Amino acid sequence: PQKMTVQDVPGAFPTVDVPDHAHYTIGVVILIVGITGTLGNFLVIYAFCRSRSLQTPANIFIINLAISDFLMSITQSPVFFTNSLHKRWIFGEKG
Repeated sequence: PQKMTVQDVPGAFPTVDVPDHAHYTIGVVILIVGITGTLGNFLVIYAFCRSRSLQTPANIFIINLAISDFLMSITQSPVFFTNSLHKRWIFGEKG
């Protein structure tokens, strides 16, 4: 059996001609959201770890969300920001 790739299917991923300023605007917005998410969630995690009164069973759910969001911010924002500046996916077919 022959293995099919995306290139074998015409029109599988249609492209749209997007102006350059749209890529840069989205990149800047993603950068701002990433920095805000990283700093804000870090402060929540820091406050939780430093204050014994915040360490309640109900706040465990909040800190779990803060940790998940922190990890999403530091791993995905740089990737999407970089791709927006290059105006295409730069991490290859495997990425």
